[in-house]
Order: sequence, then structure tokens, then C-alpha cells
Amino acid sequence: MQWVKKDLLQYIQAKEYVDTIIVPLSPFHLSDDTDIPKSAFKGEVLSILTNEIEKELTGRIVLTPSYNYLKNADKEQEVARLNEWIEDSTKQPFSNTFFITFDSSWKKHEQSLKGTLLWFPGIQSGDLSSREMHGVIHDQVGQISELIKSYW
Repeated sequence: MQWVKKDLLQYIQAKEYVDTIIVPLSPFHLSDDTDIPKSAFKGEVLSILTNEIEKELTGRIVLTPSYNYLKNADKEQEVARLNEWIEDSTKQPFSNTFFITFDSSWKKHEQSLKGTLLWFPGIQSGDLSSREMHGVIHDQVGQISELIKSYW
């Protein structure tokens, strides 16, 4: 279920079956012109990937809005903020929280997160509408979905 009114109304009616939330972690910055396009591309891929995972696992998960943070932000402060998000979500019957990111800097802080960090090397560039890119994303969606299912 996505973070849209229609899906959330459905969630409220069926919350006993929805036990997992997915939080995409997406860095943002405008300070380095050479890195902006690559960063934006990774954000697009992350959005497509998490939306496809949501479709694959519809009925069991809620896909939250992306958690955007400054690329060079203090991760300890970001962990504290994320854990507040998760603390709020525990008022619902979620038993699994997954953070999905292409940003490897989260690996140093994963033990402090109140959830499971799924870090994947990001696709650096390409044509999002190409057949090859669709194949890569489809393969990743399948693998990530199986990993999430292993926690159920």
C-alpha cells in the first residue's frame, strides 16, 4: 500500500494483515553540480524499485514517503529522527520495518536503527525506459521481495 488516501483507507480496514513498512532513504543535495544528476538518478531508481516492491507485496506492506536527508548530514541525528518515525509507527500493528537505500554510509549506523537496513549498490546511470534497466530492476525487486518474505 502506498502513501495515498485510497490505499491508507484500505489499510485501516485490513491492518491486521499488514505487518511491514518500507522506508526509502534518499540523500539530497545541491552543493556539488557534478554529483547532482547521479544523485537524482539514484533517487529515481530507488522510487521505481520501492514502488515495484510495494506492488509485488501488496496486502502486506505500507510504503512510506521517502525519508530525504542531506547527503553530508550527521547520520546519528538522522538515525534519531528515523527512530522517531518508527516509534510513531509502532502505534500500528507493524512488526517489520525495512529501510531501503543505495547510500552505503548507513551501514555504519544500521545497529542503531529500529528496523532492518537493506543497502544495495545503486545503479549509477542508464536509461530508465530501456529494456535492460527494466530487467535489472525486475531482478532486484524479486530478490528484495524474497528477502523481505524471509522475515515473515
